[in-house]
Order: sequence, then C-alpha cells, then structure tokens
Amino acid sequence: MMHSKVRKVGNSAVMTLTTEMLALLDVKEGDSLFVLRGDDGSLRITAHDPEVMAALEAAEIVMNENRDLLAALA
Repeated sequence: MMHSKVRKVGNSAVMTLTTEMLALLDVKEGDSLFVLRGDDGSLRITAHDPEVMAALEAAEIVMNENRDLLAALA
C-alpha cells in the first residue's frame, strides 16, 4: 500500500504522486491520467483511456473473427 496526502493548491485539492507511483503507472510529468469509479465507490487511476482500450479490444475481436478475409485483403 502506498500513502499520499491531499493538499490545497488555489481552489483545488491535489494529490501528489510519488516517484514510485509514477513508475508503476509508467507516466511522467505532463502525461494524462484517467480516474474510474468502481461499483464499491473506489477509484482506479490508469494511464490509458478506458474508451480507447474498449475500442481496441473490440477491434481485436473483429480481426480474430475475420482473419482469413483480412489476410486476403492485405
């Protein structure tokens, strides 16, 4: 478990990410992060846009289902 504090900066609340957290997320300063809310009220921080990930998974399914057709078109 990692620990971080929330502090006030201007009119916002800010959570500082440690170097270890940045390394685990594979991000650097200036990168975008996405926060997802779980059914249990928890928050999940990810470096990948969930909508893009869902689209890529759907494309992979279509490509697997139509592998022969796509190979013929290539």
